[in-house]
Amino acid sequence: MAHVHHFTYGLITLVLSYAVSVLGCLLGLICTARARETPRVAWRVRWLALGAVSIGGTGIWLMHFLAMLGFTVSNTFVFYDPALTALSALMAVGIVAVGIFVVGLGRPSMLKVLVGGVVTGLGVAGMHFTGMAAMRVLDGAVQYDPFLVALSVGIAVVAATVALWFTIVIKSRPALAAASPIMAIAVTGMHYTGMFAASVREVGGRGRVEGVDVTTLLVPSAVIVGTVLIALLYATLSAPAAEERAAEALMARLLRECDEQEPPPAARPTRATMRTQLRHTVALRDDAPAEPTPGSAFVPR
Repeated sequence: MAHVHHFTYGLITLVLSYAVSVLGCLLGLICTARARETPRVAWRVRWLALGAVSIGGTGIWLMHFLAMLGFTVSNTFVFYDPALTALSALMAVGIVAVGIFVVGLGRPSMLKVLVGGVVTGLGVAGMHFTGMAAMRVLDGAVQYDPFLVALSVGIAVVAATVALWFTIVIKSRPALAAASPIMAIAVTGMHYTGMFAASVREVGGRGRVEGVDVTTLLVPSAVIVGTVLIALLYATLSAPAAEERAAEALMARLLRECDEQEPPPAARPTRATMRTQLRHTVALRDDAPAEPTPGSAFVPR
């Protein structure tokens, strides 16, 4: 049996892949939280789709890809089938989307979480082993330990179920920040359990194998994923939260009421003054309210 290295470059691939998984899970949970806040089905679908791309594409597949950078086999070379590698990425996003849409559309329930968790977990495990099936070892054949394979599938199902449960219960920012590292631990644990299930048997007489080196796939993958991440960050940071939308709606209503009261011209406050007072009223700022300005008596309280 050939000697397999999972951490060829030390712990850097483990730390980097885990950090990327945390980021992907965090963005995904933010998107699913936004989906629960919006009453419009079309917008809910968009947020859920973004959540699937975040969790499946970044939190799971990119984590898997970066961790594979540290996988080498002594005295030989490892190549990858580009088509199967791309298929594994599409599987990650698609399967996570199925689970998220099952739970996120309609009335959430534990039955939906359990069904979605099993389907998503099996799909994620399939994605993982599809990515591993893309490996082409020169003068070697990959074999798997059935027990560790079954264990990794079990971890995937449990992790997917917990992740889907998080998507319907996590609301506050502290909870989002706490849940994403937990999800990333489960995803990373599943990956390395599946990787440790693999061993390589030396096979002579294979002069060449089809495929490309993992570093060749790194640049295009990094460009694509980086573009997607920037788009996701922009979408999540630029879209107003539910409380901000409610506050702006209240401000607009109060401003209309102020316009309808028609106070005497000498005492009429400016719209800038009213906006300042209204921002304090709807608590859009955390600092103490400013001193009343002239004409503020006409602002409804």
